[in-house]
Amino acid sequence: MANYVLVHGAMHGGWAWQKVAKLLQNAGHQVFTPTLTGQGDRNHLLTPEVGVNTHLQDIESLLYFEDLWDVVLVLHSYAGILAGPLAQRCQQRLNTIVLAGGFYAYPGEALQDIEPEKVVDYYKEQVTQNGDGWFLPATSSFLAQWAVCDKELQHFVAPRLTDFPYKCLADRLDYNPQALNALRRIYIEHTNPPLESLRYSIDRSIADGFQHLTIATGHDMMLADPEGTAILLSKIAAPSFGHSVR
Repeated sequence: MANYVLVHGAMHGGWAWQKVAKLLQNAGHQVFTPTLTGQGDRNHLLTPEVGVNTHLQDIESLLYFEDLWDVVLVLHSYAGILAGPLAQRCQQRLNTIVLAGGFYAYPGEALQDIEPEKVVDYYKEQVTQNGDGWFLPATSSFLAQWAVCDKELQHFVAPRLTDFPYKCLADRLDYNPQALNALRRIYIEHTNPPLESLRYSIDRSIADGFQHLTIATGHDMMLADPEGTAILLSKIAAPSFGHSVR
């Protein structure tokens, strides 16, 4: 059985993975769903100092204190940019890195460098006007952007969204790509509907040799289709799917 660490994206928390985690656990896997500092149930820790390095420390500490090895690390949305630095810091503990609709950034880049200019401009405007200059306010308008269309799901997700630190959009990455390239790498693209902001990351990941899978959901795949997401993640960990390149 596999060891999964499922990491949420911006404005979410470990809560977003609860149904997928339960399905994987029922199949015999060990699953961790950490909440990044300042998000979800840890929103009380949100400060202007919270940035990418804070979140790298969150995951690195989890792997160490839980003594996890041979990990399938699943990174959703924003968390995708943590892939390279975590591969460098924790390479021996990792088996596979999965970008589940995740952003994929190179060394020296920030998240805002790989998103469309119009999206970045909107975020900056919201940070300046409504986020005291340091956080992106969480509003229900993001549900439409992520194609969360089910009314019941909207009522569940909207009040749980948390403000997101602008520092995480602006911090530039520092890592050696060789560590990431030494791991098995998989990209899960959501197709119904796709998210324009991810197109650059998807094309780049394919060009860099990631295995490419698809799921017919919107951006919050783990919430829109937990069963399908769990099935896909289970297949990734199966010996018949393929082994780590290490």
